[in-house]
Formats: sequence, C-alpha cells, structure tokens
Amino acid sequence: MEIKVLGTGCPKCKTLEKSTRNVVAEMGIEADISKEEDIMKIMEYGIMHTPGLVINGKVVASGRLPSSKEIEQFITQNQ
Repeated sequence: MEIKVLGTGCPKCKTLEKSTRNVVAEMGIEADISKEEDIMKIMEYGIMHTPGLVINGKVVASGRLPSSKEIEQFITQNQ
C-alpha cells in the first residue's frame, strides 16, 4: 500500500502525516508513507487545498484534517 500526504509543510499537513503513521502502526499493516511538498506535484492530484491524503494513487481527503478514525476507514476501503 502506498500512502502520500500532500502538503507544503503547514502544521495541519504535519499533523496529518503523524496521524497517518500512527494509524498504520496501530493497524499493523505494511504501507509506504511519504510526504509530497512540491506544489507542482501536489497540483497534479487536482487538489486546491492542503492537506491531502492519497492512498494507492486515489485522493481520499483534501482541504481538511481527517480524524484518526476516518484515516483508518480510508485505509480499510482502499486496501
């Protein structure tokens, strides 16, 4: 599973990355988690507001900070 956190480094983007790493660890699954900070690459995903969460190439959330429970649901639905 590939998970990307899209954001230029704002506090919400950093929080989303931390929350995502925590949820993956709690679920005990294998996932490659990366952070994309290049605004041009972020725009390729078609989002206009960060933070963004991409799972296996699909944007599952953008412009807001999803809860840990939501992140878990996104991961479960996109495995």
